[in-house]
Amino acid sequence: MITRREQKAARQRAADMMRQAGIFLSDKESDAIEVVDFGLSHLEKEGLQVVTLVQTERISVKVLALFPSQTEPEHWHPPVGEDPGKEETIRVVAGYMHFYVPGANTFRDGFLVKGKEPYYTVRHEIHMRPGEQITLAPGTKHWFQAGQDGVVMYSFSTIARDTLDKFTDPDIVRITKVMD
Repeated sequence: MITRREQKAARQRAADMMRQAGIFLSDKESDAIEVVDFGLSHLEKEGLQVVTLVQTERISVKVLALFPSQTEPEHWHPPVGEDPGKEETIRVVAGYMHFYVPGANTFRDGFLVKGKEPYYTVRHEIHMRPGEQITLAPGTKHWFQAGQDGVVMYSFSTIARDTLDKFTDPDIVRITKVMD
């Protein structure tokens, strides 16, 4: 849960990061940035800021911003009916991040959120800078973490059903509650 004041400040901060990365946002788009705390109430540690540019029944295009050292928790995009789940390409625009996927444990430069270690199970570390991208097959567990200056990235995917994403941490709630 976050306060309306925290939401407003995070939206402004994320919009500033996106604009500094050269992404044009209208006032309407910056006002619509989704601030996601995953129901954990510590946005600076585990959270994500998202603006959706395109969302149809077939494709989704989003801009994501992570504040310095902010982590998006481990998750995957499960099958829905006959659909195998979301296929997603992440492309870094500005900043630096550590991206984690299944594979050999090469965990070295990032960090596990204190007290949440059991919920970060995939530890094959990939370093990503502007212009680098990764494509994830449906159902692939993954998580990512911004470097010390934060990161801005695009997410290009098949249809996004974010509320249906699955998380390793059982305490996560995908829809952020905002209180006045």
